Amino acid sequence: MALRHAILAALTNGDASGYDLAKAFDITVANYWSATPQQLYRELDKMLEAGLVVARTVEQEKRPNKRMYSLTEEGTAALHRFTTSDPKPIAIRDELLVQVEAMERGDLDAVRTHIQQKLAASETKLKRYEKTREHLLEGRSEASYLANERSIGSYLTLARGITFETENIRWCEFVLTTLAARESRNAADRTDPGHTLAPRSNVHRGQPRGER
Repeated sequence: MALRHAILAALTNGDASGYDLAKAFDITVANYWSATPQQLYRELDKMLEAGLVVARTVEQEKRPNKRMYSLTEEGTAALHRFTTSDPKPIAIRDELLVQVEAMERGDLDAVRTHIQQKLAASETKLKRYEKTREHLLEGRSEASYLANERSIGSYLTLARGITFETENIRWCEFVLTTLAARESRNAADRTDPGHTLAPRSNVHRGQPRGER
């Protein structure tokens, strides 16, 4: 999947400026594709040259004029062709999981900090996604929205993002709880007087009492 396909998909929701697209890639499209504003603008220029989108200038009072992009017939056709191709398998490359795998031979405190940071980031994303969901539903039930809304693609991808971040939170909490329990148990073992080895008895096994 190329960045242009993600842009074409985002434009199916209506005309958008480069700023609008950058905001979408930070909030909704972030569920399935990431790109910097610089990458977006460079790709939009290429898409203009390829005839996949057209741009019009909208004049604004007291604000700079903005350029609005919309799909062309060729852009719509390119997006349609993309949906017929088999998606590539997801390639997982998660540095945090590599650190967790190696934590017994690494810096455990640093890994724990990274997990806490991941937890905080996922909680922030989840709150943002849930707020976006409330905005889309506008007080309707999910069942009503999915049954009656003309376009539901954005909602379905958002639902995937919510599920993903919810699982991230669950896993981070599971790891942190596990590490805390192990440390507590190890600390208890170190302070337990009964955990030391008992002195050996002078009585040999199988030897009758009283005999030496």
